Amino acid sequence: MRPLHIALAALVTAVWGVNFVVIELGLAHFPPLLFSALRFLVAALPAVFFVGRPKVAWKWVVGVGLALGMAKFGLLFIGMDRGMGAGLSSLVLQVQAVFTALFAALALGERPGRVRVLGMGVALAGIGVAAVDEGAGGPVLAFVLVIAAAACWGVSNVLTRKAAPPDALNFMVWVSTVPVLPLLGLSLLFEGPHRDTEALAALDWSGAGIIVYVAWITTVFGFGAWGFLLSRYPASSVAPFTLLVPVFGMSSAALLLDESVSPLRWCAAALLVGGVALTSLAGARRPRPATQARPPESQVAGVA
Repeated sequence: MRPLHIALAALVTAVWGVNFVVIELGLAHFPPLLFSALRFLVAALPAVFFVGRPKVAWKWVVGVGLALGMAKFGLLFIGMDRGMGAGLSSLVLQVQAVFTALFAALALGERPGRVRVLGMGVALAGIGVAAVDEGAGGPVLAFVLVIAAAACWGVSNVLTRKAAPPDALNFMVWVSTVPVLPLLGLSLLFEGPHRDTEALAALDWSGAGIIVYVAWITTVFGFGAWGFLLSRYPASSVAPFTLLVPVFGMSSAALLLDESVSPLRWCAAALLVGGVALTSLAGARRPRPATQARPPESQVAGVA
């Protein structure tokens, strides 16, 4: 990769890692489901009027929109709202690579090789260590919600592989249109219209800036740049950069939010990042030749 493109890949992963801190700040302004709905609303508008029609079937747009936008981000935002720290969330969410490999084996017939199975085991050991560390003094339910968010992300990755979108930015913008109304409905139902209207009435420049960051910087710029890199280099060259996301996430949370990182959590980080590296980069044995090129799960991994 050219040095300029290496710098771009590092910038995207830094944007995605810092995004967890921005989410935590945003949860002080908005209820979690409303916050998630606003994120996708602003990501979709006005971009949807400039990216052209969807380049894949609507069933894939809707499926990924519900799995990724509504389920994954809804659970993630609720988990962080209930006390899951930004740094730990950025780390634990990477277990999506294990869920992706498991779901790909079930739905796509991709049999994981020995190295990938080893990586899955190492990553799960890292989750176990993180769970022990969180269980010692953190909110266990919030931890479970983020794990569930990672599982939903794995579902959306498999659906994306089936869809094989030729344009990552076009796909993500249209996917962003899907969860807006479901998330708004769930917010009105569970968070209440009074809490939602209070949050919107109190919207200030900092709240607006947070929405712009998570929508335009993280989603539109992040996926646009990532799609640009994947269109010019093999996925095996681009994918390893996603392992920097929890590094930036944990570092920015420690610097900006004063989140402490215990020795046990460093151990969990080493196991999880190492396991995800093996799981993501090791090949899978396919039962038959693929008839259509599919983007790797790393195309949609790493962003929050």
